Amino acid sequence: MDTTSHRGRIWVLTDKSGTLIEDIDTDQIFHNAFLHITELAEMGQYALGNLEGWKDFPKKAKPGDIVAAGRNFGAGSSRQQAVDCFIALKVDAILAPSYSSIYFRNAVNSGFPILRCGELDSLTAGRKLESGDEVEVDFLSGKGFNLTKNSAFSVEPMSAVQREIFREGNLFAFGRSFGR
Repeated sequence: MDTTSHRGRIWVLTDKSGTLIEDIDTDQIFHNAFLHITELAEMGQYALGNLEGWKDFPKKAKPGDIVAAGRNFGAGSSRQQAVDCFIALKVDAILAPSYSSIYFRNAVNSGFPILRCGELDSLTAGRKLESGDEVEVDFLSGKGFNLTKNSAFSVEPMSAVQREIFREGNLFAFGRSFGR
């Protein structure tokens, strides 16, 4: 994929008090009751289905949306479906201060944009970034902009390898590119 700047509506995964939800594990992202589903197109309907307050996310999400979450997003098992469900919904990216290492690697290998945003806690606490805001994020420069609130923020840009895998579509396509 050549486009590295993405614009979309953001979903900030907060609890009832408005605090970013931390340690969202892969079972909350994609419940183990649905692991028998192997068709990517069917996985999206179960995204965040086990996360309190967010069970209706798949019905509200639109292609191009961006998800923001708290620290240690994707903790738990190495469940690939926890990445694939967002791909199925055509979510453009996930932003969080940190990720479990397995989830991060699965997302990168799938060519799915996953970026660290160290200032996410302060942005959401200060209401400078809220669900429904329209944002634009450049994956290469790390520049983010909340178009709704007319304010800038930053993310950690994609690494060179992450950028190449993203551009090729996934790790397998990246590997095949060496034979061209």
